[in-house]
Order: sequence, then structure tokens, then C-alpha cells
Amino acid sequence: MANLAATMPTMLTVGMEGQLVAYWVARSKVKQSDQYKKYTEQVPGILQKFGGKILARGGKFKILEGSEKFHRFVVIEFPSFEKAVACHESVEYVEAAAHRKKDGASELEIVIVESI
Repeated sequence: MANLAATMPTMLTVGMEGQLVAYWVARSKVKQSDQYKKYTEQVPGILQKFGGKILARGGKFKILEGSEKFHRFVVIEFPSFEKAVACHESVEYVEAAAHRKKDGASELEIVIVESI
């Protein structure tokens, strides 16, 4: 079997700062929508501060493989891996995230992945 990476065309996704862009990929399960809404109301402004751009949030989806535990999917583009990490570690985001964590209002998995 041929090396998959060797057969794929090389395409770099470069942000405004000349760095490879990065993506937050999140899967969530909302258990308490009122509490979760306190989180989602704050997040867009925080993301914007770090150059984040929401590419997908909610909407139609189909699970092709894996657990059907999560029912909300989010993809956010950042101008660099470092900005994506800085956003997640920022005081503003940590405070906002406390709302979705309070009393188990949601379950969330977030991965930051750099583009190729």
C-alpha cells in the first residue's frame, strides 16, 4: 500500500502573518442549554481577539465513524497554532468556559491542529 501522505498533493494554508493556520476542532454534548448559553454568548468576542474565525458551529452533521456521544461540532480557524493555544489559555476564555463546566452543563473535547 502506498504511503498516503506521499500520494496527497502538498498544500499549505498560510495565515495573514505568514504562519500556518491552525484549527480548533471541538465536539460537545450540551446537557444544560441555559448554562451553556452563558458560555456561547461570550466566546465569539474572545475568539475574535485572537484572530479566530468560526467555520462551522452546530448545523447538519453525520457521524461516519466513532462514538455518537457528541451532537454539536465546531471548527474555528486561527492565524497560527500559537494564537489558538493562547486563546484557549486566556483568562477570558477560562472564565467563559467555567459556565459550560458548571454543574456538568456540557461535555467537550477540543483539539488544536495545525494545517498542512
